[in-house]
Amino acid sequence: FSVASSILAADTAVKASNVDILELRTARGIGGKGIVYLTGEIADVTAAVEAGSKYAKDEGVFVGNSVIGSPHEDLWDYL
Repeated sequence: FSVASSILAADTAVKASNVDILELRTARGIGGKGIVYLTGEIADVTAAVEAGSKYAKDEGVFVGNSVIGSPHEDLWDYL
């Protein structure tokens, strides 16, 4: 919901599990919000997303999350 909360949620996520940040988009063009793309084993990504989401929910700045287990190759062109 904000640039700072996106960065802190991403930090919390990568510290919670064995994942890598593919991309962290903040602010410009998305109303001050942030998007974090993570990669890794599905269980690790799920755990990381849960940890990052919990941080954002606790701060009252959570909007939503999604975990895509096996994205189609064409999806990467849109991300």
